[in-house]
Amino acid sequence: MKHLVTLAAVLVMLVSACASAGDETGQDDGPSTNGGATPPTREDATTSTSSSTRQSPEPGDLSALQLFAGSNAGSQYPAALPSPTIDTTELLRGQVPDGIPAIDDPQFVSVTEADAYLEDNEGVVVLDIDGDTRAYPVQILIWHEIINDVVGGVPVSVTYCPLCNSAVSYQRMVQGEVTTFGTSGLLFNSALVMYDRLTESLWTHYNGEAIAGLATGERLPPLSSPLLGWAEFKAAFPDGLVLDRDNTGYARSYGVNPYTNYDNPTGSPFLFRGELDDQIGAQRRVTGVSIDGVAKAWTLEAISGGAARSTHDTVGEQPVVVFWKAGQATALESGRIAGGREVGSVGVFVPEAGSQTLTFAADGGLFVDDQTGSTWNVFGEATDGPLADTKLSKVPHLDTFWFAWFSYNPGTVLVDG
Repeated sequence: MKHLVTLAAVLVMLVSACASAGDETGQDDGPSTNGGATPPTREDATTSTSSSTRQSPEPGDLSALQLFAGSNAGSQYPAALPSPTIDTTELLRGQVPDGIPAIDDPQFVSVTEADAYLEDNEGVVVLDIDGDTRAYPVQILIWHEIINDVVGGVPVSVTYCPLCNSAVSYQRMVQGEVTTFGTSGLLFNSALVMYDRLTESLWTHYNGEAIAGLATGERLPPLSSPLLGWAEFKAAFPDGLVLDRDNTGYARSYGVNPYTNYDNPTGSPFLFRGELDDQIGAQRRVTGVSIDGVAKAWTLEAISGGAARSTHDTVGEQPVVVFWKAGQATALESGRIAGGREVGSVGVFVPEAGSQTLTFAADGGLFVDDQTGSTWNVFGEATDGPLADTKLSKVPHLDTFWFAWFSYNPGTVLVDG
């Protein structure tokens, strides 16, 4: 009975998050019992701005999206398409294509304007390319999951999957051409499956691999885009840009969490058919890193504590330092995005400045290197001291649930605290 109740609750979450894509008033209709959202009809979902730009691979051909998520679902897989890289029976349908609408024309405001509606402990996905620094609030991403943007002249897709609590960004280039991405409505191992609008191939959000369709086997170039607290972003990037919640093109209850109580360390993932590792609970939070085929993950408990904490370790032969700082709430626990428990912000870096190896200790909410006494923030930037303005090299990492990380990195070395 408990399992049935949980299943029903998460189904409500998915319907709530997939509100009518045909509603483009841009007005927030306020909280309600289902997050202020209107469940979509098939017609609503398939006539959104995103779906109207779809291109089939060739006229008359069926794409992977049409075969597995669209009206032709269940049709025979064409011999002309490459063989999928996964067992496609593991693709589970949670919505219609574009039922959760991507934002294709993002608008931005200043930090000062965004501060009027963002609380200090809210999470934002941060992307910085050649000094073009942008924040994508989780309170918007949780309702749209994909933002197609251009940052620093680079076409990008910023993606967020609530069910695996992960934010990943990629260059949106497929077969040498710029394209955009949308939500397929499918899940694989409880994670968002995207599709590209050039070939309508299916891609895993989690590692950027095309798993079915013309682009099968390709990988999207990843971009470092950590999930950090709003207070950290506005302090470090006062001139940065912030995704405007009042001009998304859709009416959503931004600031409301439609996945209430999903972030539960003793819970079970929704629509997950992969292998569960029993070292720790499936929905324990971890920070994961993979370098040259070697993967390591640290539980939140292993790297957090106090106002800040630094953790030195190695991944394979590469020394790394993990910075953790208090000040970010989980978006997936409370009915309000800012109302969840403390989970903090994380940065992972190579602990070197030039040819000098550094070791770090936390001091209040900052980090101080033992070699020069310079102070550093969670972005890996020296804010004061002999190394002021120096930046540590970022190590791409993912803050996520253990079941999701282990699904794609089954040989991971786990550090629990």
